[in-house]
Amino acid sequence: MFKLTAIIATLAGMSAPGLAEFAVISKEMEFVSMVEGKDLQRVFINLNILSDGEILGSAVTKPVTGNWQWKEGYFCRSLFWGQRDLGYNCQEVSITGEKIRFTSDKGEGDYADFTLR
Repeated sequence: MFKLTAIIATLAGMSAPGLAEFAVISKEMEFVSMVEGKDLQRVFINLNILSDGEILGSAVTKPVTGNWQWKEGYFCRSLFWGQRDLGYNCQEVSITGEKIRFTSDKGEGDYADFTLR
């Protein structure tokens, strides 16, 4: 019984395969180097975040447009999906491998993962 308990405790402390930790990006230049010239993709969404502060793309056949700036370690953006104003929000950005994560409300809200291509 002791061996089984020890094995279960060891396994519980291990991370699941393929679940890498996301590293927070806090500097604008690091962020730009990650996204510049790449498509950010997820199901039905394709975005380009340009170094001049523009956001372009499409989501579910509607255009996505907006502007962004780096402010106090966060990606702050104003975004439109077609005619719908998605508003202004500052987001924590983190990365692991080819995945980039945007977490709304300065890292306190919902998140969306994109693949960098």
